[in-house]
Amino acid sequence: QVQLMESGGGSVQAGGSLRLSCTVSGGTLSLYTIAWFRQSPGKERDIVAAIYGGGGVGASYHADSVKGRFTISRDIRRPTVYLQMNSLKPEDTAVYYCASKPRGSNEYTQWGQGTQVTVSS
Repeated sequence: QVQLMESGGGSVQAGGSLRLSCTVSGGTLSLYTIAWFRQSPGKERDIVAAIYGGGGVGASYHADSVKGRFTISRDIRRPTVYLQMNSLKPEDTAVYYCASKPRGSNEYTQWGQGTQVTVSS
């Protein structure tokens, strides 16, 4: 089982940027799909972006709400998955979690502890 640890959250003004990191241990990063989810009070946990297992830079998915502003990437050597967040809006305020699922699996089974992102207007 891989273990995931997020870092990089914080407070920023609208229009600012943050980069979240998800450090992966206990497994080979290229064998997993890693995703970022977020949850704000009273709302469901929603997927923000995902990067799929496999070689190379990895195919990715970004939710419509963050397309053009957020970018998911990974560094196999570290091994870490990043979420670069630009042009942040107050509605991006949430706890951000990274999660993993093995290639071919439909369920995210491992989760980090979460990191708070707060965007003020």
